[in-house]
Amino acid sequence: MMSLSIYLAGQIHDDWRERLKQKAKNSQLDIQFHGPQENHDLSDDIGENILGKQPNQQYRDDTGASINNFRTEIMMQKADAVIALFGESYKQWNTAMDAGIAIGLNKPLILIRPESLIHPLKELSNKATVTVETVDQALQVLEYYYQ
Repeated sequence: MMSLSIYLAGQIHDDWRERLKQKAKNSQLDIQFHGPQENHDLSDDIGENILGKQPNQQYRDDTGASINNFRTEIMMQKADAVIALFGESYKQWNTAMDAGIAIGLNKPLILIRPESLIHPLKELSNKATVTVETVDQALQVLEYYYQ
């Protein structure tokens, strides 16, 4: 089987990406993982870092978002598939946007969402290639690719 490039979409406030990467490595899966900028301050500040001080928070957020979107779109276009994790602790706007981009790009999408989010994510889940409830289940889907 060929190596995979997987974009890991979802919140950046815990170590779910590192856990998935380590489990894939332990399973000897030939996968390159990519994802959003995990340095939260850099992600928020990038617009002003490049374009200079903005007049207010709206412009600051907009300039940062455009640069983050540029980065995300390139990475998703190059990815073979996307994994989007929805957790219960944080608002998941970026995850929803990234999952929608993956669907729009016809990228295979593994959606991870807990049972408590079945109803709010039903339409998105219906469009995903595979929906699971845990990181371990997502890894099992990836393992199956190599069998």
